[in-house]
This record gives sequence, structure tokens and C-alpha cells, in this order.
Amino acid sequence: MAKKVARKSKDKASRKHASFSGRMVMIGFGSIGQGVLPLIFRHIDIKPEQITIIAADDRGGLKETKRFGVTFIKKRLTRENFRQTLDRRLGKGDFLVNLSVEVASTALVELCQEKGALYIDTCIEPWPGGYTDPSLSVSLRSNYALRENMLKLVPQYRGGPTAVIAHGANPGLVSHFVKKALVNLAKDSGLGVARPTTCEGWGELARDLGVKVIHIAERDTQVSKKPKKLGEFVNTWSIDGFVSEGSQPAEMGWGSHEKDLPFDGARHEFGCGSAIYLNRPGLVTRVRTWTPIEGPFHGFIITHNESISIADYFSLRQGAEVVYRPTVHYAYHPCDQAIMSMHECAGKNLHQQKRQRLIVDEITDGRDELGVLLMGHNKGAYWYGSQLDIHEARELAPYNNATSIQVCAPVLSGIIWALENPDRGIVEADEMDFARNLEICMPYLGPVVGKYSNWTPLAGRGQLFPEDIDNSDPWQFKNFRVV
Repeated sequence: MAKKVARKSKDKASRKHASFSGRMVMIGFGSIGQGVLPLIFRHIDIKPEQITIIAADDRGGLKETKRFGVTFIKKRLTRENFRQTLDRRLGKGDFLVNLSVEVASTALVELCQEKGALYIDTCIEPWPGGYTDPSLSVSLRSNYALRENMLKLVPQYRGGPTAVIAHGANPGLVSHFVKKALVNLAKDSGLGVARPTTCEGWGELARDLGVKVIHIAERDTQVSKKPKKLGEFVNTWSIDGFVSEGSQPAEMGWGSHEKDLPFDGARHEFGCGSAIYLNRPGLVTRVRTWTPIEGPFHGFIITHNESISIADYFSLRQGAEVVYRPTVHYAYHPCDQAIMSMHECAGKNLHQQKRQRLIVDEITDGRDELGVLLMGHNKGAYWYGSQLDIHEARELAPYNNATSIQVCAPVLSGIIWALENPDRGIVEADEMDFARNLEICMPYLGPVVGKYSNWTPLAGRGQLFPEDIDNSDPWQFKNFRVV
């Protein structure tokens, strides 16, 4: 049955969505670059000679570039050489696909705006040291600060070539999941309202439904028979990216219903004010959460752009006062071998292991259950998302596991959306057409389901040890947090 569903989805995902006659430059060619390249050829009318890949190394990906006949340049982009390297490869109507680490997204966006080129990335990256330089304050090492720096460019380039910011699985796809989940919840709650068309309208819908908390709740159960070795970091997606994010402070959009800041929580002294941070890395900060197949579990509050952008997008204000905002954050349990790798890394004061192993072909079983968990409304908790297993992922596209394809599909949809909307300037996922993006992504996400639950973070608590919890309002952050 699973194979029939996968084959049907693959057939549905075979048509061309767009054509492109310009040059496409892809920076970085790790798991996501390798996974998205065949999807680009499958769904966009483009020739191999139009594509150039620039990457700091050729680990595992060189044979794919030769197979597809694209140009590959082994070169690390730096502050000093990125303009010279890209200058003659980008012009009006071209497209820069940024899937790299340690290349500043703001610098690339500014270059693309100057050149008249389209742009997409999966997160807002700084130059080396931006995540971990101890001379920077904790606040300035946050994703909140990176996003604020990007947003400063928005007025300057309004109406310019489209630059899609932070559009992978999460951030990216999950913002579209949130809107779809709200539409479903409104329908199931008998709230007869038209689908919103503005951020204020979406905020009013979330408020009227009573949504207080949104978790990006993800459980990766993919497994390999090859055990993790001492001094090795194993993961199902970018290891450098994961450790970098995990070394940043735990961050969350901070809801208007929250009574007190956490004991190590702090507000930023600049920007939109939609989020707070904890004075600890996300790699060691756990939180209670829930997904339909796994049930309750402890995830990690790894900082992500969507935690801040979703909270900001759904905020309602009366003058300077925020009258509604949900608490939003990532709650992630990676594959079990990554958990062991995280514990080892944390025990070395966040010094990453020298050896890395990205598991794709060696995965024998498991799935990535990725979705959004909306809580606090009258129906309790509602999870909406993808439950893609490794076997179906392999049926759907080459060079992917269940985790990477959940990123590659929205990279593809973001590219297509930009081609269809080429003059939108700098945009985040929350501002894009969620229905169009989901239409493109759905064939690659396996079962996409919505499930209700009566789970709360208070379930089964306090039976063995007393805890500081607030039974009058289970949806406050202190009731979720695991110290």
C-alpha cells in the first residue's frame, strides 16, 4: 500500500511548474543541494548548462553534478571574494539559490538586488563567528538579531527582485502549515469566516480561535545499523548547520498570555520585540511537546527563524501595546544517533566533533514526523504536518532521506513562487501564498494529516516529584519547560 501511495505521489509530482531561461547559481552542495537538484530539473524547464554550483568542498556530491551535467566550482566564499566570484555569474533575471553555511545572507541579498537577480535561502546565515563569537552579546548571536538585520533591507529594496528568506522545511514550510492548520481548525470549530488575506486578518483568526501556543513539533526516528563512534557527529541533515543553530541561545516568540519571563530569559533591546531568548544554548534546552505517532516527548528548543517570524506575523497591536501574540518555538527530537552526538558535543562545551556522518543511504527504517502543534483553543491541541517515512522518501526522489526531502520540496516551491512573483522584494514565508506552496510541496511530504489531542504539558505531572506548575493555565511556557 505504501508503495502505491508513493508511486501515485511521484506521478502527480512529474509536471513542470515553471520555465527559466536565466542562469542559476547554487551556493553549497550538501544534503539539501544534492536533494533539490533533481527536483529542479523535474519541475522547472531549465538546461544543465544554465546551472553553476559553488561549494567549499565536494564531499559526496561531485558525482551528482557530473551526472546532471552542471558546472561545479570548488571554492569557499568569504567576505573578501564573494563579490568577485559571483559578479560575472549573476545578472538581471538570474537566480541565486543559497544553501550554504557561513556565507552572510544579507550580503548575498544586497548583491542580488544590485544585479537584478532572484534569491532564495533556507535560513539567515552570518559570516563565520556570527553564531559563536564570545565578544558578541548573547542577544546579538541570536536569530532574532539576524532577522532584524535582514528586515532593515526591506524598505530599501521594496518592489525589487524577489528574495525569498528562510524557506526550507522550518523555517519555511511550517509557516504554510500554520495557516492551513488555522483554516482547518476554524472549519472544525464552526467559525464561519473567510480565509484571511492580511497578517492582521490571520492574527485575528488565531486570536478568535484561542490559539496561545504553537510548537514546531518534530520527531525524527530514522535509524542506521552502523553505530555512532566516539568523536563522530551523526545526523540526517546538515551537521554544521545543526551544531551552529544549537550553539545559539534558545529562542522563542513570546506570547501575550505569558505572565513571567523564565528565570534566565531576557528581552531584546531592539527590533520588533516579538521574541525572547534564554541565557543557554538550544542544544541543551528541552521542552515538553507532542506529535500524533510519537505521543508526548521531550524536544529541544533549537533556535529557528520561524519562531520569531510567526510570532511577529500573528501579533495584534493597539498602538504600542501587543494585545495578542502566540508563544512560538521549535520543539525538536532528532534521530537517536544525533541525540548521542549532541550529548557528546555538549559535554565538550559545544566543540563539534571532528568526524561527521550524514546518514542517507544507510538508513534502514524510520520517519520524520514534522508539523505544527496549535494549543490553547477550545478543541485542546491540534497537530498538522507531514509523517514521511524513509521508504516512501526513496520512492519519491533520489539523494534524499525523509528529513532532507521535507526541506527540498519547499526550496523548490520557493523557487517556483519567486519565478511566478518576480518583483516582491524581500519576503518571508509568512507573507507568501501558503496554498500555492503547499500545492507544490504536498506530493513530496508523504501522509499529511491533522490530528486533535487532549494532551497538555501537565499530563502525568507531579506524581513522583513536586513541580512549580500553574494548573489554572496549562499553556504558559513554564509548564512546558524541562529544566
